[in-house]
Amino acid sequence: MVIAPPTSAQLRYVLLHNAIPFVGFGFLDNAIMIVAGTQIELSIGVILGISTMAAAALGNLVSDLAGLGLAGYVEALACRCGLVGPDLNPKQADMWQTRVSTHSGKAIGVAIGCILGMFPLLFFKDETKKKAVEREGKDGSLTSISTGSSSN
Repeated sequence: MVIAPPTSAQLRYVLLHNAIPFVGFGFLDNAIMIVAGTQIELSIGVILGISTMAAAALGNLVSDLAGLGLAGYVEALACRCGLVGPDLNPKQADMWQTRVSTHSGKAIGVAIGCILGMFPLLFFKDETKKKAVEREGKDGSLTSISTGSSSN
């Protein structure tokens, strides 16, 4: 018996069904990484003298660990909002078209979520200026933050 491939409407639903939870996951992942990385840099990063990139990597570790615990909650919330699985038989669910739609939905969802998860950066906009002012106080060589000019 030959099984018909999923219709384009079913494939769109598969994409949407996979994208929505991944928007939540991407949002939480990026927001937690930014906040944790910043806090690590400003606390133990200063004490241990680690680089900004090392603090970001540690923030990513915290975010990944939090994501392991939060993934189930994101999926449960999506189900509570009425997101039900697509009506496909097992053979349709395993077809290449369905897999492409599934992975595309996850990729689109996590990309949108990560962009939205950058919102903590709105609260850190003066951080670069603060660091420049701190450096100016230490060596006296930086005189203008906005123009980047220096005086000797």
